[in-house]
Amino acid sequence: MLVIKTSGARGRGVFLTEAVSEGTLIERCPVIVVPAEQLEALAATSLAEYWFRWGPLGEDGAIALGFDSLYNHAPEPNAVYVRHFAEGVLEFIALRDIAADEEVLVNYHGGLADRSPVWFDIE
Repeated sequence: MLVIKTSGARGRGVFLTEAVSEGTLIERCPVIVVPAEQLEALAATSLAEYWFRWGPLGEDGAIALGFDSLYNHAPEPNAVYVRHFAEGVLEFIALRDIAADEEVLVNYHGGLADRSPVWFDIE
């Protein structure tokens, strides 16, 4: 159901091969938790742009397996990610009907109402 394709200036992105309806689970990704005391070292690696905050207070980091690190950002996304700390997984869920061959986009801030700028240029 998912493929990686070129997404213009964004580089790679995650696209659907078939349409999904609102509420559909798009992907479930296990994560590797990075303890808080290791985040500074992680930030100095080529993974610096691919980890995100993890834990109830965002004290740790995580690297997700699967396509997770290739979903692109949009202030008005068509999907949302949900963290399940106890299970060590992220779920990506369609916020609306998404057409086949459409890119799956999430808001990197996690909250749908958060339209604040990200740390890089977007199209």
